[in-house]
Amino acid sequence: MILARVVGTVVATRKDPRLEGKKLLVLKPIAPDGKDESGYVVAVDTVSAGFRERVLAVSGSSARMAEGCKDTPVDTSIVGIIDTIDMDEGADSR
Repeated sequence: MILARVVGTVVATRKDPRLEGKKLLVLKPIAPDGKDESGYVVAVDTVSAGFRERVLAVSGSSARMAEGCKDTPVDTSIVGIIDTIDMDEGADSR
């Protein structure tokens, strides 16, 4: 699973027919503390995410298991909108 922030959209008037009607968003991977990580990824939005929202995405075969993506040529799908991320930084590392 990938933690990311929505940073843009992709408009493609010519695409595989199985992608018709699907919203494509540009994601910036982030660390749990919210800091940007390297790179960008384009994902199919299955949860109506908005600009700058933090999202949970899946890639590979898991992306094709997301709602409405079966038998669709996708490598990354947004499957959740993140409300909060809580980390216990002081936890014992045993």
